[in-house]
Amino acid sequence: MEFQDKVLKCVDCSADFVFSVRDQQFFHEKQFRNEPKRCKSCKTRRVDGFAGTLAERKTKIETSTTCSQCGKSTTVPFRPTQGRPVLCRDCFEGKRTTAFA
Repeated sequence: MEFQDKVLKCVDCSADFVFSVRDQQFFHEKQFRNEPKRCKSCKTRRVDGFAGTLAERKTKIETSTTCSQCGKSTTVPFRPTQGRPVLCRDCFEGKRTTAFA
C-alpha cells in the first residue's frame, strides 16, 4: 500500500497538521482504523490532563473512624457512607474467615 503525506485539521485548535507517511505506516501496522484527530501539541496537552486525573485517583484516602463491631479506633482506605457498618482490620479479617469456612 502506498502512502502520501496528508494534511489534517485538529479538532481542538483547528490548526492544520501533517499525517506523515511514517505515521500512516505505523497506524496501518497497528491496524488503527481512524486517522489522528489532534495535532501533537493538543494531544500532549490532553494526555497530560489525563495523567493528572489518574494521579489524583491513585492518592489514597485514609479516614479515621470507629469500628462498628468492637468500638476500636481505626483508619480505613475509603470514605464511609452513612448507615453502613465500618470494621477495623481485625474484625474484617475475622468476618472474612468465618464467611469462607
